[in-house]
Amino acid sequence: MFNNPPAPSSWRNKLGSPEFPAEPDRYHLYVGLFCPFAHRVILTRQLKGLQEFLPMSIVKPYPKNDGGWRFPATDDEYPGSTVDHLFHSHFLNEIYFKSSPNYQGRYSVPVLWDKKTNQIVNNESEDIMRMLNTAFNDFLSEESKKVHFRPSDLRSQIDEIDAWLVPDLNLGVYKAGFAQAQEDYEKNARVVFKTLDRLESILKSHEGPYLLPGNNLTEIDLKLYATLVRFDAIYVQHFKLIIGTIRHNYPALNRYLKNLYWNVKGFKEVTNFKHIKENYSKSHKDINPKSITPLGPFPEMEPWTKEDEDWKRSLEDVPS
Repeated sequence: MFNNPPAPSSWRNKLGSPEFPAEPDRYHLYVGLFCPFAHRVILTRQLKGLQEFLPMSIVKPYPKNDGGWRFPATDDEYPGSTVDHLFHSHFLNEIYFKSSPNYQGRYSVPVLWDKKTNQIVNNESEDIMRMLNTAFNDFLSEESKKVHFRPSDLRSQIDEIDAWLVPDLNLGVYKAGFAQAQEDYEKNARVVFKTLDRLESILKSHEGPYLLPGNNLTEIDLKLYATLVRFDAIYVQHFKLIIGTIRHNYPALNRYLKNLYWNVKGFKEVTNFKHIKENYSKSHKDINPKSITPLGPFPEMEPWTKEDEDWKRSLEDVPS
């Protein structure tokens, strides 16, 4: 049974539909730890506690060729990557061709695969993270069910921020980094830092650890984290975003980032700086033809300090 994508490069089927009901161990995720769009899905899986229900195979961060991302021959070949647990494929394109033999689009991650019908369900990161948010709730503990990244009472606020966060920052770093002309680079780089300025102001305007007021970790935090954690590590140098850094120029964003990494279980566990830095530096030959991975910054994530802890404790008295 072949499942051809409704668009040239994407499948947009719904997990939890009659065709693809939520069932433990029926589905499989293909991801890359380097990719910020796959990262938001990995975070959702981790924070919802879906590891036993949704196994995962992880491609290597480099090299990439016409077959797309590669799987290691063994789990020890490149730490953090895994073999293709389902088919022992060499390249990610083999997964795409199993679902659509005539597929001619990009071989991107993440991919949600249905083992029962042997086809791709979805390869759009936002779709997958939103489906994983609730699809497996019937099988989860009461505590895990309460984890909800898109609650109905916050949906309008989430969508309002999402409308500019995604194009201006999540995608904006790429628009600047892959610009083919000076004018385009400058225009998009300025948008990126204008967006960081806006986020800094939002965090300074309310008392709370997350982007929305109160104590609500939402999908926009997952999307923002996936970009911020890469910013100083690789985007500043690789994408020429050297107007400023998170750690030196954005104190509120830096504390926000550190809090997620050090204090919210699940974020640090699925963040791999080696995969991140080596992917960008060794996969974009037009930007970095020698494939040299830069040293630094040191430390990769600044420590959580006593001052930070005092700030966090001060929030305990603030109503959510």
